[in-house]
Amino acid sequence: MFSDIFKRLSGSDAAPMTETDARLALAALLVRAARTDGYYAPAEIDRIDRILSARYGLDATAAAELRKQGEETEATAPDTVRFTRAIKDAVPFEHRIKVVEALWQVVLADGERADPENALLRLTARLLGVSDIESAEARQRVEGATS
Repeated sequence: MFSDIFKRLSGSDAAPMTETDARLALAALLVRAARTDGYYAPAEIDRIDRILSARYGLDATAAAELRKQGEETEATAPDTVRFTRAIKDAVPFEHRIKVVEALWQVVLADGERADPENALLRLTARLLGVSDIESAEARQRVEGATS
């Protein structure tokens, strides 16, 4: 399964990206954001499950399973570009800003914001076609919702 998605993400497979591929790419990207600071906090895991559940209409068990698949995919993926490419190809721009918001939700879930997380969010937003200003506004919306 994972080799298939990596083939499609790298462009070495002629099969088009599917909605399932985009879901897995988002789950893996959320996990990557959570793991970036070296601590995969329970609050981040819970936030990822809630984001996946809300975004895709999944029950708690299905959301947790998608996250677990995302964890496996993230652990074996060489770079972030593959995930953002899948999302960018499958998600319209206005929804990509929501992806950046979701990433900020995960990064901020543990109450801390580390430099590696900031760097990953800058890179990821840019790869998704979201400007630094739009990403900052997304972060502010997330911070305002948790205050």
